[in-house]
Amino acid sequence: MIVVTGATGNIGRRLVGRLLQDGAQVRALTRDPSRAGLPPAAETVRADLTDAAGLAPLLAGAEALFLNLAAGGEQSAVAVLDAAVTAGVRRVVLNSSVAVTDSPADETNFIARMHAAVERAVRASGLEWTFVRGSNYATNTLGWAASIRESGVVRNAHPGAQGVPVHEADLADVAAVALLDRTGAHAGQAYVVTGPEALTVAEQAAEIGRAIGREVRVEQISEDAAAEAIAGPHMPKESARELIRMFGSTVGRPAPPVSDAVERVTGHPARPFAQWAREHAADFS
Repeated sequence: MIVVTGATGNIGRRLVGRLLQDGAQVRALTRDPSRAGLPPAAETVRADLTDAAGLAPLLAGAEALFLNLAAGGEQSAVAVLDAAVTAGVRRVVLNSSVAVTDSPADETNFIARMHAAVERAVRASGLEWTFVRGSNYATNTLGWAASIRESGVVRNAHPGAQGVPVHEADLADVAAVALLDRTGAHAGQAYVVTGPEALTVAEQAAEIGRAIGREVRVEQISEDAAAEAIAGPHMPKESARELIRMFGSTVGRPAPPVSDAVERVTGHPARPFAQWAREHAADFS
C-alpha cells in the first residue's frame, strides 16, 4: 500500500493514476473524497493532516508514503512523517524543491527554508527516503490564467526571470519510480527534477499564446505589487517579497542548469513547456 498526500493536487492526481497503472494499491488522502474525482481503484480517504491525533489510521498497513508540503504545510508534513514511523512505513518520497541546496543559502528564502526543514526531519526519521527537488512548476503559470483570458496580459515583476519549468507528470513519474522501488536504487537520492529547457517568464507567456492561438504579452509591475498578489494565509507578505527578489536575481544571469533526472530515473525525456501549454490550453482560453 502506498499513501499519497495531496492526492487531488496537480502532482498527486497524476501520481495516483501512474501508481494504479503500475499495479500498486493506493490510499489517496484528500479533504473531501466526494469531490476528489479519483479513479475508483484508489482507496480515497478523508484526511485532515492538521489533526495529528487522526493520522495513524491513514497510514496503517502502508509500505511507502508520498509526502507533499502543499497538502498541509511544514508542521503537518512533520506530523505525518512521525505517524509514518510509528505505523511502520518503510519508505518516504518527499516532494521537495530545487531551492534546497544543502548550503547556508537555504535560509535565504521561504521555499528553501520550509523544504530544507522537512528534508532534515525525513533524514532523521530513519526511513528509507528519496527527495524529488522539482524546479519551478509549469502549473504555476495557471496563476496567470484569469488575466490571460480577460486581457491577454501577464503581470509580473520580472519578465526576464528565468526558470526550467517542469511538467507535473514528470514529477509524478519520478516519484512513482522511487515509491515502487524495492531494490534500494533510489534510496538516499535527492533528484533535481527540471524540464528540458530554460525559459524566461516572457518566453513562457509567449508559448502559452502559441498554444491558444493569440498573443499574450507581459506587463511589468513592481515587486511590491507582485508580492501582494501571491501573499496569503500560507505565504506572509515578507516571504512573498523574498521569492520575488529571488526570481529577480535570475534576470540577465547565465541560464539555470537543466537536469537529466527525468530520463535517468524514468527512461523517458522530460516533457517540454510547449507540450504542457498545449495540454492546458483550455485553462487559458
